[in-house]
Amino acid sequence: MNIQGLQKVTLLDFPGKVACTIFLAGCNFRCPYCHNASLVTHVDMSDNIPEEEALAFLEKRSGILDGVCITGGEPLLASGLEAFVREIRDMGYPVKLDTNGSSADRLEYFIRQGLVDYVAMDIKNSPEKYGMTIGIDDYDTENIKKSVQLLIKSDISYEFRTTIVREYHNREDLEEIGKWIAGAQHYYLQRFVDSGDLIRPGLRAHTEKFMEQALRTVKKYVPNAELRGMQ
Repeated sequence: MNIQGLQKVTLLDFPGKVACTIFLAGCNFRCPYCHNASLVTHVDMSDNIPEEEALAFLEKRSGILDGVCITGGEPLLASGLEAFVREIRDMGYPVKLDTNGSSADRLEYFIRQGLVDYVAMDIKNSPEKYGMTIGIDDYDTENIKKSVQLLIKSDISYEFRTTIVREYHNREDLEEIGKWIAGAQHYYLQRFVDSGDLIRPGLRAHTEKFMEQALRTVKKYVPNAELRGMQ
């Protein structure tokens, strides 16, 4: 498994927990606005962190940290993920998984096996604009839709989130997304921030006014929707 980063402490990534975040390389999407392009398009294998080193860190921080986030890239593509997560859980840590929802069957397996406690799934755009937004023309959204329904119907804690980019999202898109995920536990609209590590440089954030209007739009369908990253 290709671990390319370890954020030792985060108060933001796992709601209600002091956690660390583990970054796995590799993704099947090519979202132009991806803020972790180095984990997607030009992975440097020399930066790989051995699993044993990551697990040793977690063991040492037992009693200090109270959660582990696994993100990417797309973590569910990693063949060794299950064994890795089981070792983390054996230490007593709850696990949060970030996913793009493209591996619906694998996501369902992890949930049914009790391997994850919280799932954060990206909703890239309205179904009609998914392919354009993820950099894959004519993308079949069947697995994305399956993952959405899986989470909505499950007993697990979860959130949906959409990073809003001026070049890819308009008010009509947000209306369609709201209808699609109506009744979701949590939905966050994230304002795009240029990390300097994008697949396509030069993209822009929407205005604060647009974000507030977008929030009002989705609240019609997901009443507890919130804005994130507005500072």
